[in-house]
Amino acid sequence: MNRIFWAADSTVQTNKITTYPQTGIGQVFSLYVRDDITIVNHAKNGRSTKSFMDEGRLQKISEQIGAGDYLFIQFGHNDEKSEDPTRYTEPFSAFMENLEIYIEVARKHGAYPVLITPLERRCFVDDKHLGIGAHSDYVAAMKQTAEKCNVPLVDLYSMSRCELKKAGELASRKWYMYFPEGEYKNYPEGKTDNTHLRYDGAVLYAGLIAKGLEELGGHYKDLLIDEAAEVE
Repeated sequence: MNRIFWAADSTVQTNKITTYPQTGIGQVFSLYVRDDITIVNHAKNGRSTKSFMDEGRLQKISEQIGAGDYLFIQFGHNDEKSEDPTRYTEPFSAFMENLEIYIEVARKHGAYPVLITPLERRCFVDDKHLGIGAHSDYVAAMKQTAEKCNVPLVDLYSMSRCELKKAGELASRKWYMYFPEGEYKNYPEGKTDNTHLRYDGAVLYAGLIAKGLEELGGHYKDLLIDEAAEVE
């Protein structure tokens, strides 16, 4: 039985009732994979490539992962927080070096590493147009790492920006933990959380990752359900 391990942040984590209705991509990814694939989600809110390792979370994965498994690596949101030295990594040095450590953990156990660029925030500058966001250097650094280390990459960043542009500011609100004044008073982030996902957004972006795996082909595509067979 193959397993998919996730090393990632809050956009991927499995949530409890305390953060409801927040939903992570890893929480719903089983919707897209075969029944014999197990999801092992180590993603955690607020972590960067640095803090994830410093807290021993990558070490736990190293102790569990084995030959034929997959390590999905998705970071960037928190690596870019320059005001926090416990999380910040410079994109074209420490961030890339850390990604190589994650890749090596997978490979030394005979597992397959997959780099996944961070999804875009709802960084609209008006009703229809997205701003440049804050991920671009980290996306470029991850792509350079993928090329250097010959690791497959799923470009969730570009795909999520495309979906946001098509939907526009108003329609995309339902994908994120965005709550207008008075709609959800108890949510701690307030009314303008444009990073964390609700169920619809998690399912949408998980589907984009599945699309990326399908495009990679081979054993990556084989992780996914046969949608035609499921309908029959």
